[in-house]
Amino acid sequence: VQLQAFGGGLVQAGGSLRLSCAASGRTFSSYVVGWFRQAPGKGREFVATISRSGENSYYADSVQGRLTISRDNAMNIVYLQMNSLKPEDTAVYYCAAEVPSSMMTILSTAGPYHYWGQGTQVTVSS
Repeated sequence: VQLQAFGGGLVQAGGSLRLSCAASGRTFSSYVVGWFRQAPGKGREFVATISRSGENSYYADSVQGRLTISRDNAMNIVYLQMNSLKPEDTAVYYCAAEVPSSMMTILSTAGPYHYWGQGTQVTVSS
């Protein structure tokens, strides 16, 4: 599967953005998907993940309640709705996909993911 992340941009603190991760291929519903981010000078950080069916999701504590991950398997796309953005959310955001062991599997670490998108920049000004 090939992934393309888009939707980033510059927004003021408190604002919103919606990131999208579009996938090629006809079996996107077979993949668990995760969002990660990397700020300048820092390592890659887990943000959110969603199971194949979309019934199960999990978030990093730092974004819980502000970001929402969802997916539309018919459209081969996963969204990351970002509300109440903070300057510390500034980073390059990456989506990743992997074939999981079960329908409800979620993956909150980068290691298991084999497929990665190119990243989209999110900048939140104070």
